[in-house]
Amino acid sequence: MRVHLGSDHAGFELKEHLRAWLAEHGHEVVDAGPGHFDASDDYPPYVLRAAEAVAADPAALGIVIGGSGNGEQIAANKVAGVRAALAWNVETARLCREHNDANVLGIGARMHSQAEATEVVATFLDTPYSGDSRHSRRIEMITTYERSGELPPLP
Repeated sequence: MRVHLGSDHAGFELKEHLRAWLAEHGHEVVDAGPGHFDASDDYPPYVLRAAEAVAADPAALGIVIGGSGNGEQIAANKVAGVRAALAWNVETARLCREHNDANVLGIGARMHSQAEATEVVATFLDTPYSGDSRHSRRIEMITTYERSGELPPLP
């Protein structure tokens, strides 16, 4: 699977670890950066590029990494076609794929050990979307709003 990565200085070390781990596990890794550690860099230039690449490639997934993962997940969600979810454990990583068909994972490098973060990423990548009709209906409501600005009807 093609996996797009983007981070900032706080996520740089984890991004580098995941880049190697993903390649070792047969994934095609596309690294949007940063290419080196810079303590004063900003995440939007890297994260938005990773998110745009995922939106343009429906067969791909993305991982955006920061200190907490919050800002990176928020930035990724500004890209049309991206459903980024912040995962803080294996269960939320599984559910974001299974129920929300998330195509980008946000993760906080300061929130997890490297081993925990790797397990969260592995779960995200290994979990398929359930395809359940109630989840598909909800995703379609969000997609329609994203495209048209039209609010879903109230029940």
